[in-house]
This record gives sequence, C-alpha cells and structure tokens, in this order.
Amino acid sequence: MTGKQLKNSILQWAIQGKLVPQDPNDEPASVLLEKIRQEKERLIKEKKIKRDKNASIIYRGEDNSYYEKFLATGEVKCIDEEIPFEVPKGWEWCRLGNISSVYGGKRIPAGRKLSTSDTGHKYIRVSDMKNSSVLLDNIQYVSEDIYQLIKAYTISKDDLYITVAGTIGSVGEIPEELDNANLTENADKIVFTIIDKRFLMYALQSELVQSQIKECTTKVGQPKLAIMRIQGFLIALPPLNEQKRIVGAIEVVMPSVSKYEQAQIALEKLNTGLNEKIRKSVLQEAIQGKLVPQIAEEGTAQELLEQIKTEKQKLVKEGKLKKSALSDSVIFKGDDNKYYEQVGKQSIDITEEIPFEIPSSWQWVRLEHICSYIQRGKSPKYSPIKQYPVVAQKCNQWTGFTIEKAQFIDPTTIESYTQERFLEDGDLMWNSTGLGTLGRMAIYWEKLNPYKVAVADSHVTVIRPLKSFVIPQYLYSYFSSYTVQSVIEDKADGSTKQKELATNTVKRYLVPFPPLAEQKRIVEKIKEVTSIMRG
Repeated sequence: MTGKQLKNSILQWAIQGKLVPQDPNDEPASVLLEKIRQEKERLIKEKKIKRDKNASIIYRGEDNSYYEKFLATGEVKCIDEEIPFEVPKGWEWCRLGNISSVYGGKRIPAGRKLSTSDTGHKYIRVSDMKNSSVLLDNIQYVSEDIYQLIKAYTISKDDLYITVAGTIGSVGEIPEELDNANLTENADKIVFTIIDKRFLMYALQSELVQSQIKECTTKVGQPKLAIMRIQGFLIALPPLNEQKRIVGAIEVVMPSVSKYEQAQIALEKLNTGLNEKIRKSVLQEAIQGKLVPQIAEEGTAQELLEQIKTEKQKLVKEGKLKKSALSDSVIFKGDDNKYYEQVGKQSIDITEEIPFEIPSSWQWVRLEHICSYIQRGKSPKYSPIKQYPVVAQKCNQWTGFTIEKAQFIDPTTIESYTQERFLEDGDLMWNSTGLGTLGRMAIYWEKLNPYKVAVADSHVTVIRPLKSFVIPQYLYSYFSSYTVQSVIEDKADGSTKQKELATNTVKRYLVPFPPLAEQKRIVEKIKEVTSIMRG
C-alpha cells in the first residue's frame, strides 16, 4: 500500500464513521442540518446570499430507501443508487450545497499580467495550491486598477478552496496571511458556517467525493468542474462533536502516514536506481560478450559476415538493394594489437574508436554492413484522417514503441513514399534530433499497429537489419547500452540547443557483432534477467 492509498483509506474510514466511536450524547447531525438551514434563511433575508434553487433534504423512508426532497418544488425522488454505504446512527446524508455556498474566482483582464511587486492585493493561483494549503513563497499581486475590477472575488481564511480547472479536485485551507486575497478563476471557494472546517476539507479529499468529481467533470474545450456539480456532491455528515473527534484522530495519524510515504518514495527511488544500474550492467556485459558463454559450434561472426556479403550481392542482382549497400570494409586486429579498418587496399588505424575488447569469435563491424536500409524518415503533410500513421519521436519510448502517439499523413501523399520507406517488422527507430529525446530507440512491431502501414518522420532514423543474420533485439540492446548512450551527444552534430545524428554517422556506428546463435542467447538472457528485476 502506497502512502496515498493509506491516507485515502484513513479518510474513507473517517467519513464512514469507522475512525472514532460514536457518542450517543452528541447532538445528531439532523439538528445540525436544521441549524444550518435556519442560518441560511437568515443570510438570505439579509441579502447576503441567494436562495439555492436546488436545496434539498435527504431522508430515509419507511421502506428503508433513501429519498431526496427538493424544497423549491416539493419533488421527491429515490436516490438509493447514489448512497454508497450506510452511516452510523446520528449521521445524515446531505448535498454540499445544503451545508455551504460555492462561489467562483475571477481571471485578470485579458492582456494584463500579475506582478511580483507587493501592491497589497494578493492573487492566488492554482499553482500556489499545494498539500491542502497555499504556498507563500511565490505569491503574485494585481495592480490597484485590476483589483477594483475583481475585488468581489476574494477568499477568506475561513473558507476552503477547490480547484476546478487544470488540476481538478484539490481541496485545502487558506493561510491567515492570504485572508481576503483574490482568487483565480480556476478555483472556487466553499463558504460555510457551523461545520468543522478541517472535517469538511478531509471529507472533500476522501474517495467518496473525489470519485464524484471524476464522474461529473465536464469536457468543454478543457475539463472544468461546474459550481452546480460541486453543490451536488453527496456528503456523509456526522454530529459536530464527532467531526471534531474525527479531525483530532486524523491529525494524530497523518504525520506517521507522511513519514511512511516519504520512506516509501525513498525506497522506490533506491529500487529504481538499483534496477537501472543492474540493467545497464547487464547490457554492458551482454555487448562485451560476458553475459553468455561462447560456443565454438555456433561458428564465428566472420563466417556470418561472409553470409551477409553473399546475401547482399544476391539482393543487388535482384534489384532489391542498391549497389552502394555493398562494402569491402573489413575491421581486424593487427599483430601490433591495434585495430584497423581496411577499405579496398587502404588500411586505417581505428584503435581509438574501439570502446572495449570482444571475444575472438566476434567481429567489430559498421552498422551499415549488417543492414539493408538506414535512412531518415521524411517530413509529412499531416491530416486528421486516421489511415497512415507517422512514427515520430514521441512514439519511441524506452518502454517500447506506441502507435497511440502517432499523427497521420495526408492520404493523397502516400504515393510519394517509396516502398522502402514503409516500416517493416523489427525495424529499429532511432530518434535523431533534439535534446532530451536524442538517441532514444524503439523497435517497430507490426502487431502494435492496427493500421495497414506506417512511415517515419524526418526526426527518426529507420534502421533495417538483415533479419536472417541480425537479431533486432540484440542491436537494440547495444544502442541502448551505456557505451552508446553516454556519448550520443558527442557523436551528434549541431549546437547545444539542436543536436542531430547525421545519417552517415548512424551508418558508420561501430557494432560488436556476435554469431547469430549467440545473439539469440544474449537476447533471451537479457529477457530473463529483466523479468526477474520486474518481479
């Protein structure tokens, strides 16, 4: 159980009457509700508040069902389906609007800005509302002329706030320092009398009310919680004395809950960090040939490269591969223990490029030598027609490939895409521009795409291994390893604000290449270890 779940459980016990014992000597909530109604009538007569047209009384009939009577019309309806649980004797069900009044805040005029200079007129934003209160360290102000326009929209230290846009459903108190501050239009104030303020706050934070918020949030442009919906929230109301006892009990246990939550967060961070370190270590062992043993009967990477060369020559003859895909580059270790790359008759010392030693049955190769296609996607013309998805950077996450984040190309432009640009099962998609996402990779799987085809945009490099000889998951393991990711920005071109992996850089990436059977064993071993880490 998380700290949040524990807090929710405590609040749920509280509003179900299970946190503290009931006292038969307490004045029942029915009397409290009558006092509130009388107080509201007084305020209406004094024209301090308006009459609520939806004011009602909830009661239990002789048939044991719950009914709601609307005072303005006399209408009565059964609300059994709304009642989530039984409440103790002396408690009552009611609507929030029957025990309080709800008022909106006010936005500042268009084109005007808030100020950090103290004008004497504080303005509370949703961003200031944290941890059931309002933070004081970044409070902003409105000018005198703005204040004159919105001075009716304030909130007092005796009220509660509830956020109604952006972050919806957060409830808290107003510190004394912000008494009568102006209130944002993205929050409402809840005004009440006789009710214990902190009990009402906890009740509104409980799952009983928060679930109602989720159900009734409207979606017009952006989600917004309407005042009439807030007034309609169903509340389980205990006697006033029990409210105070409930608050006392909650505030005794909440510091321990907070400590528990902090300890849990620290433990999760530790576990996450440890798992990440283990994962990186496993990948590093894998790409250095240390994760699984080498088996002589599986052959060598050199033999596999000869098969790849033969296959490429065949594909060129069949017109399925461009002649430029053929290469006579060979990387080898000389008698002087240095690494050389032979291209034609020329040998170049590339020792400085080699990041680590590999088993004798492995071979260092350029990425392009073991792939049939490496190319950036192209800039699409987008369309709302969901027919041909475009894989962009956000589709490629370290958690895997997702088509849900894709946009779509204009169907009329599909003919401008050559066949090779359509993604194939097992293609590697490498984010190649920008900071933050640069170097992030995912594997394209056709089963995750409900559409017929997909293409990549210009920010993604498509890497298509020769899948008869190269396991895509092995390459993915290498390119997600510390060896590659730690220097990805150094390999990229461009300024600090806009880094870019050039296609030629991608093609020329050095890859530690094992025999095919060993690639498979490495992939399976990584799966085994990571599944254990996930539990």
